[in-house]
Amino acid sequence: MPNASPLVRTDYPHLARREMLAFLPQECLRVLDVGCNTGAFGEAVKQTRPGVEVWGVEPDIGAADRARGHLDRVLQGFFGTDLPLPERHFHAIVFNDVLEHMPDPWAALNHAQPLLAPGGVVLVSLPNLLHIDTLWPLVRNRDFRYESTGVRDRTHLRFFTRTSALRMLDECGYEVVRVQGINEQWYTRSLPRRITYRLFGRQLEETKYVQYAFVARPAQGEKLAS
Repeated sequence: MPNASPLVRTDYPHLARREMLAFLPQECLRVLDVGCNTGAFGEAVKQTRPGVEVWGVEPDIGAADRARGHLDRVLQGFFGTDLPLPERHFHAIVFNDVLEHMPDPWAALNHAQPLLAPGGVVLVSLPNLLHIDTLWPLVRNRDFRYESTGVRDRTHLRFFTRTSALRMLDECGYEVVRVQGINEQWYTRSLPRRITYRLFGRQLEETKYVQYAFVARPAQGEKLAS
């Protein structure tokens, strides 16, 4: 399996990622949440979009069992050809901070394309390597310290900036229709940092966001169908 990670986390919280709900197309009726963990995002989708069918894929057995209490269907395993997922079925396939855990995220994006219904999109959230809390220690201390969660999560196998993520999507044959920084987190009581952002705000814009969200569709895709 090309995307089988040797590190499977069991301690991620039941976190809904509600900031990603705004990127889900209004016409969306069927969602696949890849790396759904305990099903919190899909649960939020079903609460805010009654009638939407949500599937999940989750490699961790315990998390998958919990997710089954919230989603319509959960397949336990790694996202790949071994799982019986229907082609041309999903209006949105969601990767919420998942691709960076995979040895080959390009393969995952390629595998997603035939599973999309006509007009379907992929929703991707990726940690931003240029976030100030990662960038500043690199510049000041020449240090990259792994942590238990966040941009420098020690289970991350890949790291992305906005530019490199856009390039990956392009290389996989997607057209990006929306990109936006999410979870803005840069303000501190540090006077030098505040002055720096006031003077160079435009140049430092990408350093404000913990993650970037992307909505992309297969290039020259069809209109969303039900």
